[in-house]
Amino acid sequence: MKIGVADYGMGVWDGGSFDVEDRLEGLKGIGYEGIERLTAVSEADALHKSARFRRLGMGFGYCRGPEPQASIQWSAGLGRAYVWSDVASGRNEDFEVYCRRVNRQAEVCRKWGLRLGLHNHLGQRVQNHDEVVAFLKNCPEVGLVFDTGHLAAAGGDPVEIIRNYPDRLVVMHIKDWLVTAPDVGLDQWPRRGHFCELGAGNLSGFSNADVLRALQAVGYDGWIFVEHDTHLQEPLKDLAISRRFIKEHSGW
Repeated sequence: MKIGVADYGMGVWDGGSFDVEDRLEGLKGIGYEGIERLTAVSEADALHKSARFRRLGMGFGYCRGPEPQASIQWSAGLGRAYVWSDVASGRNEDFEVYCRRVNRQAEVCRKWGLRLGLHNHLGQRVQNHDEVVAFLKNCPEVGLVFDTGHLAAAGGDPVEIIRNYPDRLVVMHIKDWLVTAPDVGLDQWPRRGHFCELGAGNLSGFSNADVLRALQAVGYDGWIFVEHDTHLQEPLKDLAISRRFIKEHSGW
């Protein structure tokens, strides 16, 4: 089991990622073991950054290159296990066409010894519980980069997905959701609320403590990435709170 950070929100707070070693050292200091993406612009950059991760004793989930083919090949070359699905995924995409394209990417990933993972997300083609289930049925080779906060915010039950589809979990994104404008609909979800540190959300019936217990019950042993899309204070403070939450509720 490894606990890392999907550091999108850190980039939003900082205005970008300007020094990956500085970011890794800060996260290591509060108990994390890596970040999800090594982002590279060339083969040499991917190799150089991978060496820097290793020197610091930190890991990463996959390598994101400038286009999908590079992400697949560089991730395979660096010994990773998966990449994200990378086809058009807006809410208005035709579902059958979307699944066909994802299945094609999965075929290519298989040739490179990689697994393809879908990241369920508010405002995208696979947003709610029924859509996740339908996607898993229509894309049998594809797993989930499973986001608890996005599914719960869309009214879904992350624990049920974990219990029913443990073999489809590629990696986990653990996050909480704070509704601040309940009269705003999901079609305007960035105005409805924001993602926050673990334990600070207010979704009725949803708890990441239950998610962690469910993961333990099914024997999950992959990466768990904490993600805060929105930080209202220095990100390391929020992320330290979430790291303590995971330790308290799982022992990990």
